[in-house]
Amino acid sequence: MVQLLVFLPLITALIAGLGGRIIGKVPAKLLTTAGLFTSAALSWVVFVQIGLGGGAAYSIHLLDWMESGDLVIDWALKIDTLTAVMLVVVTTVSALVHLYSWGYMDEDPDQSRFFAYLSLFTFAMLMLVTANNLVQMFFGWEGVGLASYLLIGFWYHKPSANAAAIKAFVVNRVGDFGFSLGIFGTFLVFKTVNLDAILTAAPGMTGATFVFLGHQVDVMTTLCLLLFVGACGKSAQLGLHTWLPDAMEGPTPVSALIHAATMVTAGVFMVCRLSPMFETSATALTVVTYVGAATALFAATVGTVQTDIKRVIAYSTCSQLGYMFFAAGVGAYGASMFHLFTHAFFKALLFLGAGSVIHAMHHEQDMRFYGGLRKHIPLTFAAMTIGTLALTGFFFTAGYYSKDAILEAAFARGTEAGYVAFTVGAFAAFLTSFYSWRLAFLTFFGKPRWSGSEHIQHAAHGDHGHDDHAHDAHGHGHDDGTAGYHPHESPWTMLLPLGVLSVGALLAGWAFHNQFVGVEHGVDFWRGSVAFNVELMERMEQVPAWVVWTPAAVMTLGFLLAFQMYMRDRTGPARFVATFPGLYNFLVHKWYFDELYNLVFVRPAFAIGRFLWKRGDQGVIDRFGPDGVAAAVVSGSGVAKRFQSGFVYSYALVMLVGVAAAVTWFLPRVIGGQ
Repeated sequence: MVQLLVFLPLITALIAGLGGRIIGKVPAKLLTTAGLFTSAALSWVVFVQIGLGGGAAYSIHLLDWMESGDLVIDWALKIDTLTAVMLVVVTTVSALVHLYSWGYMDEDPDQSRFFAYLSLFTFAMLMLVTANNLVQMFFGWEGVGLASYLLIGFWYHKPSANAAAIKAFVVNRVGDFGFSLGIFGTFLVFKTVNLDAILTAAPGMTGATFVFLGHQVDVMTTLCLLLFVGACGKSAQLGLHTWLPDAMEGPTPVSALIHAATMVTAGVFMVCRLSPMFETSATALTVVTYVGAATALFAATVGTVQTDIKRVIAYSTCSQLGYMFFAAGVGAYGASMFHLFTHAFFKALLFLGAGSVIHAMHHEQDMRFYGGLRKHIPLTFAAMTIGTLALTGFFFTAGYYSKDAILEAAFARGTEAGYVAFTVGAFAAFLTSFYSWRLAFLTFFGKPRWSGSEHIQHAAHGDHGHDDHAHDAHGHGHDDGTAGYHPHESPWTMLLPLGVLSVGALLAGWAFHNQFVGVEHGVDFWRGSVAFNVELMERMEQVPAWVVWTPAAVMTLGFLLAFQMYMRDRTGPARFVATFPGLYNFLVHKWYFDELYNLVFVRPAFAIGRFLWKRGDQGVIDRFGPDGVAAAVVSGSGVAKRFQSGFVYSYALVMLVGVAAAVTWFLPRVIGGQ
């Protein structure tokens, strides 16, 4: 059963990708979608058996992969509670995204390729989460990187999509370099890459050091920080986050699958999988806590000024990933995975809901050209409202249970890093509520502002071409009116996934919070698959009342501020920009990270490349290499050509000169020899 659920997406991807033109796009879509729903059903069976049913963890040996000296790598599937949780997340969201794409990508001519890429990505993610050793995990790690490159740049004729795909690929290579160094170092220390062996031996390495440049350096801190660099790249933490917002250039189903629910959580999964290693280094955990808190704050502040509906949700994803990391940093790995689990439902719901809005608005993504849509697309409005409630942590929704658990765990930890994370997390929750309701009010309430959009104007004049779903640049007018265009609700293939995800966004937290973070059930649920800190969970139940009520308070304040500025007094945002132009520009330019990286890394890299090209390649290698040799041959041929006159006396003269030169050369030597 496990082999089938893991490899079925690969099989369907190969058939749809290589034989799509033969079997046709509808059979290709049907095959890949059916394969994912089958894998999702089997994943829930595994989750019930292993997670909820208390079944024993096990490994399935597939083949002997590599052997070189002490390095022995098997290809095997590791099945425990942590794996079961990730299987459910990956396959469920992927199956719903496949179904959703039937409607969203209906007019795209390359649907077979798109669905093949989706299934290929799912297979790579499944290989990552079922890996029983670090090398196999790295295989899946790089596989999802490749698949994300293909999916972000799916519309390869768009320069912006190509640039975004390359950016994601390059930035992730930085993180992957750190991850690979961590794997090398782990093998050097433990003489194995097998996860069970490493995690069993890790506590015994606590306090071990090595000498580097004359200084004693902690072994486990070094390994954990190197591995964490890989997590920062894949999960878009501060510093290596710049690729995530640009990845919105891909189709909206891609955003929901890769950049909301699955690939970006790979770093969180890796840290939780290796939690016994991280528990040996207080320094590494502190770094994880501060980086996660800083990411949550950064992304939440930038999300407040975005106008592209998908980018608002993208920065929200980045911020929520920060929550997951600082939860892991304070030792609440169960709470971290709990938020990963619930976040998958409501963030995928928000992304797919945004896709439904974009579909209704003729692929317009700027929220300044929306307004009044709740009457035209009521089902989408209801779904996105549920997603917004869950994201902001409204009472008894999924986010209420998981986000509150993280904040309470950070406070209960009792360390300076924990208190900082709690404070920053509470403020980020306030901003999350603000920008989430800002999105809802701009999109679904107020008067229509559609006539300012070139996309809507084209639709109003009968241009309904969706040849590539491209989202080109558009004007920035704010005129009211419908411009003769009437938004339409999405087809059932797009609405059905929204309904299923809505149920998850409402009930996932209530249904599973005792298993993920409960004192009584948590140990039995996780059974050693993560380092479950019972003492911390007990302290969470004893935090002061004001800590428990802080998330609800900041959520309410964020809602009230958004309501005041975007419903009651719509001149408020303009006055804020006029009053604080420096702060506004700082946030609009995303803390100037892209400009800084362009100045420090991109421009010098291009300058070095141009120098090596002009001076090195052309000026030296070509000049004295192939070009120089060719020029010498041409020059010699020109000289030789002058002697080819066609007259006999010219050839006789050359022969006489040659004979005279030979005699002059040899005669003195002959005489001298005698």
